[in-house]
Amino acid sequence: MQKDQHSIWFSTPNLDNMNAMCKNTACEALGIEITEVGHDFIRGTMPADARTFQPFGLVHGGANVVLAETLGSIGANLLVDNSKFYCVGQEVNANHLRGVRSGKVTGTAKLWHAGKSSQVWNIELHDDSGKLSCISRLTMAVVPVPGSK
Repeated sequence: MQKDQHSIWFSTPNLDNMNAMCKNTACEALGIEITEVGHDFIRGTMPADARTFQPFGLVHGGANVVLAETLGSIGANLLVDNSKFYCVGQEVNANHLRGVRSGKVTGTAKLWHAGKSSQVWNIELHDDSGKLSCISRLTMAVVPVPGSK
């Protein structure tokens, strides 16, 4: 398949493959699902339920970070030639702005910077009413696959 001239992705995104990679991981345990890939973003959801709550009945900040880092990490690895490079998290931060007590949290990851050795992603999380609940920034290291040139 020929690369879409307007897309940022090196490889063609496949939702089934992305969700299959989440099997037997923290993503599966938290109910995270990748739902959409656009020309320059990745979107996914996570339930606001007992799997993701902290003791006060709100989505746990750590669960928000897992969703954010998952979306940014998938995006980062779609951006590079995986026969030569892979991307791993270097730093993640999150500002929790509003508690979520029910429904789903929807995250959207967008690339802010792509360099030779690092990428920076911005991830916004919203509740079901569209209110911003968390903003996260993820820095990814771009690492050469051993033995590749």
